[in-house]
Amino acid sequence: MACEEVLKAVFPLLEGIDLASCMLVAKQWREIARDDYFWKCLCAKRWPSICKRPPPPTVTYFKLYQTFYKRPQRRALLPPRLSFSNLEFYIDIWTQERLIFSEVVPGPVLQKGTWIPPPGICDVLRFHLEGPEYKMTLPVEPRFSVLPSQNVSVSVLVARRDSNKVACIINKSVFEYIDRTAYRALAYDYLDFAPCYPFVSGIRAWISLLFMDHGSEGDIDVFGIEMDFCDAANSEEEVLWLLDMLDWK
Repeated sequence: MACEEVLKAVFPLLEGIDLASCMLVAKQWREIARDDYFWKCLCAKRWPSICKRPPPPTVTYFKLYQTFYKRPQRRALLPPRLSFSNLEFYIDIWTQERLIFSEVVPGPVLQKGTWIPPPGICDVLRFHLEGPEYKMTLPVEPRFSVLPSQNVSVSVLVARRDSNKVACIINKSVFEYIDRTAYRALAYDYLDFAPCYPFVSGIRAWISLLFMDHGSEGDIDVFGIEMDFCDAANSEEEVLWLLDMLDWK
């Protein structure tokens, strides 16, 4: 068999990336491998229905395969329009209807990496706080204790200094789950986004009370607060973009 006949017999058996590599071997190989019949065969394996049309929807099947055979790489985020130095967080915690914690927290204080947890916390909690996920943490001073049987709820608002607007992050959510193996009590709420983002929904803000066991009655001694948006944001830039999309009033 002539070289050209061998290539025409072998090329239909190759995967797209291998056929593309063959185009770099020699001019003859390139001319044969560009035959749209080979690329139609590859497209028929990947998208059978699109090959039912007589002409390809693009200029050639080669162009179709070249454009869509793999997902584009994730694009880097543009710099966020907000900064933590421009934000202020308002955190209020109640047991029943009694206010037990109320603080105005500047953005840089809540930022990741600005607070070192105290000694004596359990290893599971320490590993969690030192993990790669982006978490915002805050010391509770003075500490407070609550009974597991008490109904504890939390609200978090955030204000931006550049526009004097406020948005709600958590609206009186209850700490319904106490994880005694990780020494965290968790609550969450779904974020409200501005009307200009109609297709963004279902993203939660999580807040945790970080505690140590205290006494024989099972009280939880709260020494810190953690907040994260790990449903959708896992870096400082992503968190700031998420906050920027909130329904600011």
